[in-house]
Amino acid sequence: MTKKITNQTPIIIAHRGASGYRPEHTLAAYQLAIDLGADYIEPDLVITKDGVLIARHENEISETTDIENHPEFVHIKTTKIIDGEVKTGWFTEDFTLAELKTLTAKERIPQIRPQNTIYNGLFTIPTLQEIIDLATNKSLELGRIIGIYPETKHPTYFKSIGLPLEENLLINLQKTNIPIFIQSFEVGNLQELAKKTDLPLVQLINDCGKPYDFITSHDNRTYQDLIKTAGLKEISQYAQAIGVNKNLLIPRDENGKLKLPTSLFRDAHQAGLLVHAWTFRNENLFLPLNFQNNPQDEYKIFFDLGIDGVFSDFTDTAVTWRNYYSQF
Repeated sequence: MTKKITNQTPIIIAHRGASGYRPEHTLAAYQLAIDLGADYIEPDLVITKDGVLIARHENEISETTDIENHPEFVHIKTTKIIDGEVKTGWFTEDFTLAELKTLTAKERIPQIRPQNTIYNGLFTIPTLQEIIDLATNKSLELGRIIGIYPETKHPTYFKSIGLPLEENLLINLQKTNIPIFIQSFEVGNLQELAKKTDLPLVQLINDCGKPYDFITSHDNRTYQDLIKTAGLKEISQYAQAIGVNKNLLIPRDENGKLKLPTSLFRDAHQAGLLVHAWTFRNENLFLPLNFQNNPQDEYKIFFDLGIDGVFSDFTDTAVTWRNYYSQF
């Protein structure tokens, strides 16, 4: 049985940094999130050809960097199958860190966040160590502790090509003194990590599909099975929390309005698991129909539920309403 942890008030996890205001997974996005009051900053981790962990939403980087403007790398463009999906582009594992450092980041969803495109070309791709250093230094500067909440992306795939993420991750984290959660949508790598570290682990759970390692191991279970009583009990043997698609906690009806909460929050707590919900965003495109232009009302519903933490693209909104609602 893994050690259980508890929260006094909900933690605010800056989803890929303050990604509502800066291109995601940049030191600028992480620093802004910290300055806006985030408790944790969240890097998605992939790896370079020379084995360095870096922060990108995906290992295919054409959507998040200016790689297409670098003719010196045109020959590296290729097609691969990543977690069963055919993808064409440029992949981090085909570049050294030095090569990737010649690229700059750009806004991944410019059609939704055009205001962020003014920062295109200004920031480089950060390493995990740079993110750790940022959180450590800002903790000292601000006099409050900022943690990191890294996600291992595509762990089965990276292991299959001889670039496993986990050992490298633990090496990076072993000398840190800041709070840490390690998260994954897969199960097997968290179970292996539980044997090697006492750091708290988070099983990510989507509202559809199944962990990719279940596909490769021919395990018939889906994410829906993981949120049943038996699934939560199994998760509690290796993890301290679940990070869930918020629709699993409070689903939406066919019109996009929030319905009544499910039993998942209560069931997870009964299994000894913290519950962190993702992802909270201010844009109406992402808000429930009955909360258009009022993201604070969505936060209130989830804070009233007793949630242990939220992932947010808009750190200031999350912090403001967490602090406000915690008064009552």
